[in-house]
Amino acid sequence: MLKNNFKYILLLLVLTMVGCAKRGSITGGLKDTIAPVLKMSFPKNFSTNFKGNEIKLTFDEYIKLKDLKKQLIISPPMKNEPLILPTTTSKYLTIKINDTLKPNTTYSFNFGQSIEDNNEGNPYNQFKYVFSTGENIDSLTLSGSVKDAYNKEVESFVSVMLYDVNDKFKDSVVYNQTPRYITNTLDSLKTFKLENLKAGKYLLVAMKDYNSNNKFNPKKDKIGFKKEFITIPNDTTYELKLFKEVLPFKAYKPIQTSGNKLILPFEGKTNDVKITLKNGAEILPTIITKFPKKDSLQVWFKPLKVDSLSLAVGKDKYKEKFAFKIKTQKKDTLNISAVQTSFLNFRERFTLESATPLTKFDNSKIKLINKDSVLVDFKTEYDDFNQRLYFDFKKEPSEKYTFEIMPGAFTDYLGKSNEKIIYTLNTKSFADYGNLIVTLKNAKRFPLIVELTNEKGDVLASEYSENNAKIEFNLVDPTLFWLRLIYDDNKNKIWDSGNYLEKHQAEEVIYFSKGIDVRANWDVEQVFDVSIPYTPEPKKKVDKKKKDKSIGF
Repeated sequence: MLKNNFKYILLLLVLTMVGCAKRGSITGGLKDTIAPVLKMSFPKNFSTNFKGNEIKLTFDEYIKLKDLKKQLIISPPMKNEPLILPTTTSKYLTIKINDTLKPNTTYSFNFGQSIEDNNEGNPYNQFKYVFSTGENIDSLTLSGSVKDAYNKEVESFVSVMLYDVNDKFKDSVVYNQTPRYITNTLDSLKTFKLENLKAGKYLLVAMKDYNSNNKFNPKKDKIGFKKEFITIPNDTTYELKLFKEVLPFKAYKPIQTSGNKLILPFEGKTNDVKITLKNGAEILPTIITKFPKKDSLQVWFKPLKVDSLSLAVGKDKYKEKFAFKIKTQKKDTLNISAVQTSFLNFRERFTLESATPLTKFDNSKIKLINKDSVLVDFKTEYDDFNQRLYFDFKKEPSEKYTFEIMPGAFTDYLGKSNEKIIYTLNTKSFADYGNLIVTLKNAKRFPLIVELTNEKGDVLASEYSENNAKIEFNLVDPTLFWLRLIYDDNKNKIWDSGNYLEKHQAEEVIYFSKGIDVRANWDVEQVFDVSIPYTPEPKKKVDKKKKDKSIGF
């Protein structure tokens, strides 16, 4: 009997354990999708004759604050940030104002999406608390959109500002004063709306304000502006294009990196810059080249035994002189490397890079042969600023090319020559590439640049046109291309940015509306109507709140 009872007890325990191990779903009703609502406020929202320094807000459920510093927009901006409490979960918010409020001014606190319910994180979208220190609430509005002057898409959190244009107005206001009104595109909008405005004349500016201080710093920030002052009220919808200014040229103290080279950091453009290296009153011979992928120049000189040197730098009205000690360091050595190491595309030139500047070339010591050992004619071109040597020759499909570079073909400025070098490269068949013919429609003017880019905006191919609306990109690597058109108004064959103080806008850039798929052995013909503006697709939001509602023991 006892033995049978023991069996039943053991069986019951096993069944209990199996039951606990099973997973099941919690059912607790429908998911809460309703955002919190303001129940009451003191003083009331949209109050006039505001005199205090504290505001109390009461909501219908527990709320929490998220990214308040990024999301909260106070217009006009306050010099001292208000204190908003509590930072923990609560049904109440208190705003303590730590600034002297301007008379007869309408203030707006736009919380963006920073107020969420505590349980599901439903945001109280664009909640605004508005009050006026005068008799009336200003009610005029201004709207528009922001774009990037060069890139396909504009960054998030772009500030849009209005500055009073009065007797004291100066263009420098964007550098040293806060605006009269401000709003922000936040993290999801490319449009803006300035509200609760007073009638008047204003300067309209957009700014990617990386320092978040409502002041323009050309070294970091991007800016967009309307050249003409605007008046409010009006019904115009404005478009502002952001660009990063090219800074005026400025050099920084040189750094010695070897026994024969200085690195000169700079900002701005280096065209027409004059650099003079001196040993006392003696001017030393130098070669100036670009440091790869850095805003720095390389100043090459022949090694000499001195304690110190001086370097004079000048460009336009800018002049600077640096004095520095010279240390004993190893000299740079001649080193040649190839940019292409296996395949050479038909749109490329075979390119060699030199670690030191080259000064002499002997093409008779260079031999180019194909896979049948037949000599191939070639020409060379040396880019002394970038220390690159280019080879031009007629490339045939499915061919193998061998460069035999004998000793003494290249000599650098220190008199050092190369040893024997051999490079082998192959070409693909024509069928491995695609062709893209772009027909421009409604182009406003010439000359212009048409570029093929990847999705990030990196240039993969480029063509310049002075009057032809038919642009051919032959033998391009198969991929998904994006089309970009640049109106080259100053005819220098590159895109030029703008300048706020000079009231000069960036050169106009237009993107084709979608990517173009060019496949191997395909001929693609594409009409590019440049009168149709590019509209980016809205970004899909990823639901980060998905939870596994199953449980276990």
